[in-house]
Parts: sequence; C-alpha cells; structure tokens
Amino acid sequence: MHPILKNILAVVAGVILGSIINMSLVMLGFTIIPPPSGVDMMTPEGFAEGMKLMTPKNFVFPFLAHALGTLAGAFTTFKLAATHHLKLALGIGVWFLIGGIIVAQTPDTPTWFIALDLIGAYLPMGWLGAKLAGRVLNRLI
Repeated sequence: MHPILKNILAVVAGVILGSIINMSLVMLGFTIIPPPSGVDMMTPEGFAEGMKLMTPKNFVFPFLAHALGTLAGAFTTFKLAATHHLKLALGIGVWFLIGGIIVAQTPDTPTWFIALDLIGAYLPMGWLGAKLAGRVLNRLI
C-alpha cells in the first residue's frame, strides 16, 4: 500500500476509534454519575441548562472521555502509519483539541473544566499515545 494512503487511513482510524471511545465513556458516565435530576443531556437545550446544575463529579467522565479517546486515537494512528508517526499522532491530539475548543463554547461550562480539559486532555494524551505506541512498536521489532 502506498505510504500516503496508509497514513491517511491511519489518521481516519485514529479519529474513528478515538471518537467511539470518547462517546462510549460519555454515555457510560451518564449511567455511573447521572446528570442533575430532570435534565435531558441529549438535547442542546437540555445540555446548556444542565451545565448550570452540574457539580465537579459530573465532569469526571467527560474529562476521561476526552483524554482516553485522544490517547487511543493517537496510539492507533502511530501504530498504523507508514511514516511520520509522531506528527500524525500529535495531529490526532490537535484534531480532538479543536473539537474541545468548539465544545468549550457551550454556555455556563465552568472555566476550571475548560482549562483542565484543553490543557490536559488533548496534546499531552496525543504525545503519550505516540510514546506508548512507540515503545510497543520497538518491542515488536
């Protein structure tokens, strides 16, 4: 397979896997730590209203979802890429960071969570995913 095509497919796989993990953890979080009573987090209006009522414990799973989704996506991209492994894995971190910036525009999202999420969940996890994948790759060679 041509290296450019392989790299494109690696990035697509990283984005898809990272997104699946992200959404799975968010949904799991709603069952383990339910949103405030009477809030429908599945509609944009309910989500915006629910942000006003959430406590710090309600942000544990969203942070884990963002961090672990990015980590898995970067790891996958690094492992599948033909060339430019680190750059592509960090690109996954940037991709999810852009998504995090968009979501951070949600009204009433606490500033502390936005800061923690944008600083800790994306680029560091993209880098860590690449480093972990590199170690696994080196053991196999």
